[in-house]
Amino acid sequence: MKGNPEDRAVRLGEYIVAHKATVRGTAQAFGISKSTVHTEVIK
Repeated sequence: MKGNPEDRAVRLGEYIVAHKATVRGTAQAFGISKSTVHTEVIK
């Protein structure tokens, strides 16, 4: 994912909450790895 790190974290977080998604499901929806989801959201 490209762009501002804060914006990426917000987009991922909003997706997780809105869809009650797991890290794995979020990663699949955004076409990124689970590790990337963890890294972006935890930051």
